[in-house]
Amino acid sequence: MELRVQQGNITEADADLIVVNLFAGVTTPGGATGAVDQALGGGISQLIAQGDFSGKAETTALLYASLSSRGALNTSQSRLAAPRVLLVGLGRPDRFGIAQIRRAAAVAAQAAAKLDGVKTMATIIHGAGIAGHDTAVAAQEVALGTLLASYRPKQYRRNNPDDQLTSCTVVEFSAEKLADAQRGLSRGEAIGRAVCRARDLVNEPPNLLTPLEMAARAQSMAADVGLKSAVLNEAAMQEVGMGFLLAVSRGSANEAQLVILEHAPAGHAEEAPLVFVGKGITFDTGGISLKRPADMWAMKDDMGGAAAVIGALEAIGQLDLPQRVIGVAPCVENMPDGTSYRPGDIVTGMTGKTAEIISTDAEGRLVLADALAYVARFNPIAVVDLATLTGAIGTALGLHVRAGLFSNDTALQEKLMTAADHSGERLWPFPMDEEYEKPIQSDMAEVKNSSGRAGGLSSSAKFIEHFTEGYPWAHLDIANMVLADSRINPETPKGATGYGVRLLVELAERYAVHS
Repeated sequence: MELRVQQGNITEADADLIVVNLFAGVTTPGGATGAVDQALGGGISQLIAQGDFSGKAETTALLYASLSSRGALNTSQSRLAAPRVLLVGLGRPDRFGIAQIRRAAAVAAQAAAKLDGVKTMATIIHGAGIAGHDTAVAAQEVALGTLLASYRPKQYRRNNPDDQLTSCTVVEFSAEKLADAQRGLSRGEAIGRAVCRARDLVNEPPNLLTPLEMAARAQSMAADVGLKSAVLNEAAMQEVGMGFLLAVSRGSANEAQLVILEHAPAGHAEEAPLVFVGKGITFDTGGISLKRPADMWAMKDDMGGAAAVIGALEAIGQLDLPQRVIGVAPCVENMPDGTSYRPGDIVTGMTGKTAEIISTDAEGRLVLADALAYVARFNPIAVVDLATLTGAIGTALGLHVRAGLFSNDTALQEKLMTAADHSGERLWPFPMDEEYEKPIQSDMAEVKNSSGRAGGLSSSAKFIEHFTEGYPWAHLDIANMVLADSRINPETPKGATGYGVRLLVELAERYAVHS
């Protein structure tokens, strides 16, 4: 979908559909909605008066610009350039924040996509009028909500219809606010397209998205955006001692790859970077500790952390944030064969520490351990890892509400919580007490890679903490957030959600502002 900004009156917008809004409790439409109401001969006012539309959040009403006595469309009599009008409810004014702007835009895009013959739409900037939100912020959320709601996964059917909507024009009446609207739309578009990239990666079938292919796509994106990139193959990882990661990879015919992306803006290229690390298990059978066959198909999502990091670096590069950021994605398959690592093995990681393997299905923490040891060479100001690490996180927090946050640094945790609340990708902090260390103590090695069910959430984070030396660190368990079996809300479709991209971009921007 193409996004653009246009200065003018929404009543004059040349599109198949125009979008205006209404707060709950409003009886007389004002502003742009009032202008459209007048052009419709009071059609919106009539809906309100008859009780057919209340302005309740996430509701819509469709009106036609002009109808003949037989009900057929007669645009020659219309005072609007567009033949259709979509009215979107905003809910109560006292509950209307930036999340509601994004949601209103998403609702509109979803409704528009269901209408035959609608390929172009034009919309006002929700929240930038009576609600008083900053024009740039509101335009960003309109762009973001529109893109997120319009996302469709790649199809492998022989007959695949084209997407319904091809363009969305954001109309700003004030010429003085046009530059702010364009700035906000550009930022929202950059983030939205990055979320969609992460969704594409997670949705992709695992026979097509091998570690090598994932690395190639990340490097292609980096070249397009202007990021630095490098990839370590297994020989290079062997040289630096990544025994944990290579143990996980042994059973797969597809070679592991360590992807490194860097945004090094002018004037900040030598500064200590903010580092993101994403678990990239492109398919997880559980190894010899085999997963249940009925659920295994969904393990194509076990690279959701890496997808979020790749998407975030794309947006950060597009926005050219004044903050050096490095993204690392260890990409590997966890497969069982005669060369696979086994329960009972003891392996040595990059730091020289040893781990006793209790479960080969606890592979993500091993892969993260070596990647987190590797990034110490960058002398980072902070490191955040994202991983679809445990099924227990869904039991603790439910699905698609909040991801789990574990950190050994109070300041970093607070920054993440603030970024989460602002981006809408929410977190919940978990304890990191020393007592969670006891279940992963080994009789033969320095640590075990699994503690079993009891205390498994914090104990898994304590395992990872063993390999984070010399920098503030936080771990985000996103296993309950990355894949949905049905549409969660108007912004998030069935399938991959792209969770984490918006959160990481917001965090990077906050470091840039306060550095």
